[in-house]
Amino acid sequence: MNDLWNAPKRTTSWDGVRNYQARNMMRDQMKTGDLVFIYHSSADPTGIAGIAEVTRAGYPDESAFDREDSHYDPKSIRENPVWYKVDVRAVERFGRIVTLEELRGMKGLEKMVLLKKGSRLSVQPVSAAEWKIIKMAAG
Repeated sequence: MNDLWNAPKRTTSWDGVRNYQARNMMRDQMKTGDLVFIYHSSADPTGIAGIAEVTRAGYPDESAFDREDSHYDPKSIRENPVWYKVDVRAVERFGRIVTLEELRGMKGLEKMVLLKKGSRLSVQPVSAAEWKIIKMAAG
């Protein structure tokens, strides 16, 4: 995602998501113009790094069809794709990462899916109230 921040107005695909619940949200709920938080799950520290805008709603993830790609899935075929992706454009990079540990301690985020024990879901809805709390924490 760092490449996205370094190239203003650059759009990239959010591909490689291999969780059915996350896939359903990308395919059925994320729409062009929606704002999304960019969450770094494989970084130290983990947390929310900024905001992106969905520039293309859910469409089949081509990486699932490519035998050479690490996200290849033989069950996903072009006539009946299993996996979907969206395109996003960087909107705002936070001055700092709002860490997972901080999020867990914030009043008003107690019901947030990300913060539930055992949750590893990379795509999830965020309520307007949760969005406001996180934006304020980011400065």
